[in-house]
Amino acid sequence: MKASQFFISTLKEAPADAEIVSHQLMMRAGLIKKLGAGIYNYMPMGLRVIRKVEAIVREEMNRAGAIEMSMPVIQPAEFWQETGRFEKMGPELLRIKDRHGRDFVVQPTSEEVVTDVMRQDIKSYKQLPKNLYQIQTKFRDERRPRFGLMRGREFIMKDAYSFDRDETAAKVSYQNMAAAYRRIFDRFGLSYRAVAADSGAIGGDLSEEFQVIAATGEDAIVYCPTSNYAANMEKAEALAPQVERKTAMQAMTKTATPDRATCSDVAELLGIALQSTVKSLVMATDDTNDKGEVIKSQVWLLLLRGDHDMNEVKAGKVPGLDASFRFATIPEIEDHFGCKPGYLGPMGLKKPVKLVVDRDVAIMADWVCGANEPDFHFTGVNWGRDLPEPDLIADIRNVVAGDASPDGKGLLAIERGIEVGHVFYLGTKYSRAMNATFLGDNGKPQFLEMGCYGIGITRLPAAAIEQNHDAKGIIWPDAIAPFTVVLCPISPDRFADVKLAADQLYGELIAAGVDVILDDRNERPGAMFADWELIGVPHRVTIGDRGLKDGHLEYQHRRDAESTKIEAASALHFLKAKLALAVAR
Repeated sequence: MKASQFFISTLKEAPADAEIVSHQLMMRAGLIKKLGAGIYNYMPMGLRVIRKVEAIVREEMNRAGAIEMSMPVIQPAEFWQETGRFEKMGPELLRIKDRHGRDFVVQPTSEEVVTDVMRQDIKSYKQLPKNLYQIQTKFRDERRPRFGLMRGREFIMKDAYSFDRDETAAKVSYQNMAAAYRRIFDRFGLSYRAVAADSGAIGGDLSEEFQVIAATGEDAIVYCPTSNYAANMEKAEALAPQVERKTAMQAMTKTATPDRATCSDVAELLGIALQSTVKSLVMATDDTNDKGEVIKSQVWLLLLRGDHDMNEVKAGKVPGLDASFRFATIPEIEDHFGCKPGYLGPMGLKKPVKLVVDRDVAIMADWVCGANEPDFHFTGVNWGRDLPEPDLIADIRNVVAGDASPDGKGLLAIERGIEVGHVFYLGTKYSRAMNATFLGDNGKPQFLEMGCYGIGITRLPAAAIEQNHDAKGIIWPDAIAPFTVVLCPISPDRFADVKLAADQLYGELIAAGVDVILDDRNERPGAMFADWELIGVPHRVTIGDRGLKDGHLEYQHRRDAESTKIEAASALHFLKAKLALAVAR
């Protein structure tokens, strides 16, 4: 490709609404252009990256035995109504009507449609296993689309779905896909972790996320540096403390804490460690009738150590609390505690609540909590003496760095990551809802066992940029760079030898199958170099009249601080060796 024939559209400054590095650099490098909130044109430079990502994904999916198909972006609502997700998915599911008033959705994922395909065609266990995948446009109506392709509304995703005869076979398919994902992310040349994850709204009980490591990542990744343990924050278990509760040493005392409504403020006032305080979080669950009307509500009190944060996913798994819990309203809190938030505690309640105590709080002694009276807290509180031993003890907090690893092999550390892939074992969640059965080897109908597997095709380039950039611009790994090599001739319109040498090397690289672009725009060297440093092409060769007279060209990798002289006669051999080394890495 020659630059004069291509579409290069770089900007000196990023648009004001570009908040994070990847968004800023993708806009400045002309990879994307905004069309609307969370909706972007993929420009030629950006589309080349996307196509390279797709090619690697497609090759490894095919290698793993998956079969490509394509499902419609617009899907009849009836399939989503069968599984209940038409109502449950909420406003992120974009619902539309056709001219006849029939309901449709714009697909955010395709479990329902692919299950319908298989329930029509799979009749016998002899037809299994099967794995179907697509690389297709998706749409999720994000409340606040932001960060460019990182959290847009329209995006491209690879989604795959496995179908098996039983749980054992389904887990073999799951592991096959998990291995394929590792090969995919290895080929991208990015630093990543595969972490145990919660399955969330999609369902299932076996799940891993693939996280690209980046300081700006939205997700907290928990791992043990001395073992293979890794999980996302939602999944990481905070082990029960391996120490016994200390003996009570203080009398419970009602203590004035004027205008101190947070645990940190109370700890500062009393001159104690924040770890000696207990925070009270009030939740509620609702029982509804067939019309969805609330007929009864239950208020819950969750107790955590003052320096810990609640993990909503874990809390949602507490028996009876479930994932539909909500934060209690001010009237509900006042009705049960006789006080507004800030001074709440488990003693002296006006009405009973269900109490859930975090594991760390259960072994505390002489702790501090709200007195259910403005400007007052209780100090010296102890279980068994001042209030009954807790009935319901659970892990409901986020882990922190330094906690014991659940595998018993060290202490936990935390880093940031960007989720770019996710694999789930679904079981029969969708096949049961849609009555997708086959005849087993016993001649009886059985529900299909399913797995699903996603990769954010358009999110991945953004994640790669967050991990690989500097003050000048993007630094692409070779595998997904828009071009692998750029040739930069200096003033080819003035120096015939420069034009001839550039054209010759360009032809040799093309013949060798190298993805090369020749910048024949006759730009000034500074402007030309700035463009390619911004765009992030990993290998640059500069061809100048002065160097040619000495038989040299200049090579510079995007990460190199300075260029290196190379023999003009062996430039092709040199570049092929560099590219082979990059692939080997």
